[in-house]
Amino acid sequence: MGQILDRLIDLLQKPFHSSVLIFAVILFIILLAPILLRSLKIPGIIGLILSGLIIGPHGLDWIEKNSAVDLFSTIGLLYIMFLAGLELDLKEFKSNKHKSLVFGFFTFLIPMAIGFPVCRYLLGLDFNASLLVASMFSTHTLVTYPIVSRMGISRHEAVAITVGGTMLTDTAVLVLFAVIVGSVKGEINLHFWLNFALSVVLFLLIVFLLIPLLTSWFFKKLEGEKRSHFVFVLAMVFFAAFLSEVAGLEPIIGAFAAGIALNRFVPRTSSLMNRLEFVGNAIFIPFFLISVGMLINLKVISHGMEAWIVAGTLTLVAILGKFLAAQMTGIIFRFPATWRQLIFGMSSSHAAATLAVIMVGFRMGIIDENVLNGTIVLILVTCLVASFVTENAGKRILIREEKVGDQQPHSPFTEQKILVPISNPATMERLIDFAIAIRLPRNKFPIVSLSVVDDDHMAKSKLVEAKKMLEKAMIHAAAIDQKVEIVTTIDQKVTAGIKRVAKEISATEIVIGFALKNQFSEMLFGNNVKYIVENTDQAVWVASINANLAQYKRIVVLCPKFSDKEYGFRHWLSRVFRLGSSMGLDCFFLSNPHTFESVKAFHKQQRSSVSLGYNEFTAWDDFLQVGNLLTPSDLVIIPLPRSGNVSYKMIQESIPRLMARNFEQFSFVLVYAPTADDTSDMMFAHDFDNTIIDQGVNLIRRRKKILSTLFRRRNR
Repeated sequence: MGQILDRLIDLLQKPFHSSVLIFAVILFIILLAPILLRSLKIPGIIGLILSGLIIGPHGLDWIEKNSAVDLFSTIGLLYIMFLAGLELDLKEFKSNKHKSLVFGFFTFLIPMAIGFPVCRYLLGLDFNASLLVASMFSTHTLVTYPIVSRMGISRHEAVAITVGGTMLTDTAVLVLFAVIVGSVKGEINLHFWLNFALSVVLFLLIVFLLIPLLTSWFFKKLEGEKRSHFVFVLAMVFFAAFLSEVAGLEPIIGAFAAGIALNRFVPRTSSLMNRLEFVGNAIFIPFFLISVGMLINLKVISHGMEAWIVAGTLTLVAILGKFLAAQMTGIIFRFPATWRQLIFGMSSSHAAATLAVIMVGFRMGIIDENVLNGTIVLILVTCLVASFVTENAGKRILIREEKVGDQQPHSPFTEQKILVPISNPATMERLIDFAIAIRLPRNKFPIVSLSVVDDDHMAKSKLVEAKKMLEKAMIHAAAIDQKVEIVTTIDQKVTAGIKRVAKEISATEIVIGFALKNQFSEMLFGNNVKYIVENTDQAVWVASINANLAQYKRIVVLCPKFSDKEYGFRHWLSRVFRLGSSMGLDCFFLSNPHTFESVKAFHKQQRSSVSLGYNEFTAWDDFLQVGNLLTPSDLVIIPLPRSGNVSYKMIQESIPRLMARNFEQFSFVLVYAPTADDTSDMMFAHDFDNTIIDQGVNLIRRRKKILSTLFRRRNR
């Protein structure tokens, strides 16, 4: 017993030296700090930072800053920047690049303009020190990004603007910092600038050209190796961070650039994205926040009045500069007050980049201990202010958008219940992924995965096998943090069972798959797909998807003439926009001009971030011409009308067969829009150009002689 007690006392000596104990303490903090402070309505980020202050060398001295802590802290910081680039809505970013540029200009220039004279004339620092500290005011760290990510507003326009502006200002600060350091060392010359420019260009070429090519090749070759995908992505992130360091930039720039380069390969709704976010938000990012708290030393302010003055001045200037930058950006672009608050909250926290600048300046003798200590206080205060402001603004934005949504007129397609019948394990994951990708964000109903077995003497054993298969679908969806309900049932015919379950659960759409080669004609024109299309009112998505959704570069939609006049036009179009948003892809439409105008009007009404493209296509009688407009990296979607609808033409019946025979290398989805409860007033009621009747009359005229001959022979 005495030996055990002695061993325990030895292990509890401060600071802790047992790596197991250190890791256990940090994990307990990550677990308990947010939970305990949540009841006090204090953001979890603050709890982690304060916990780091308490257990760090300037608090209880349980854990000291060592190589292991620094390693995990660096990983956490790079992870924050990587997720910021990965979750960035590139379509939204491109559409707001000018706004990000303006914000980046203001958030860099205003703090510099205020900070330099304050440091030079109020605090009495020399030129280099004043310029260095002023540049420190301009930089900021996205410490509060996990807050907006947790709230589900990481793709909000204000967030996209802030992240874009962050990269611009941090890059400018780090370049200025390199110039200041070079000036102090006396290395600023033409050779320095040439080397710097060349290294940056090489870094950008490797990250934005080579890494995407490697990623595309790797994901195609090892499509089923999910674990390898995760490791590969992390390897690319840290490789890019290293290249950034080699180029003379900070590693955070490389991590963010890697996130942007890999953005289109990791869809928002994919299992890979879920794993990346889970590992980062559960371990590495909290570790970084705790390490930030460990740097804070509140004892420094007891060194005299000068330390108080320096700390107070630096903190006030830092907060004021970021506040004015957010307000100026908001005023110019007429942003609501909540948007300005969110931009200010996300851009006001100083941590990693600030520490990097100040620590190097201190080690080189550019600044003294008072400025260093004042910067530590600045980090604590700005992180606290940023956390409170960001969480408050995020909640107000969510509440405001919810109210706006409640004021919109009710749509018959607001509820969404997706039924996914599965019979082939090979296509199961892709069908589930597709259903999740078209699932609307606020849909509260889980996806229903169905297996129907024939009612025969083998029914019981088939049910057991079907349930095991559907459980795999549930596990696959759980990896993406999506809920799937499984249903197994017996019926005389599989198609009858699908129809019955669709009615029982009030499904709004059915997602089914099919084989392309020998089985295709039998399924489409036999008793399966055709039966479901003709005997259901729901939207039916018939999917032939050859690869992971992340492999596609564009969505191509072939719209028949008058498809915008159909009852379900807005229904399937809203799902296509959702699919494009989930996958981060543009939507390219092949249709007549009038139909595309209707598409653009609905796109504007929905405020979708998906970019639209257009090319006129009316050669439905010679459908194979469409091959000149497609590439194998396109996901082709063809909305086909049901028989008797206003856009229906007999020639459309052959389109699925033509796609199967001539476009085997393509992935495509046939969409049969939902029908109204009573479509009798729509069938042939609006024959807009008399094409249906004219074709019918012409067909009868062409067959007149054949019919006459048959009747004459029969009369004989």
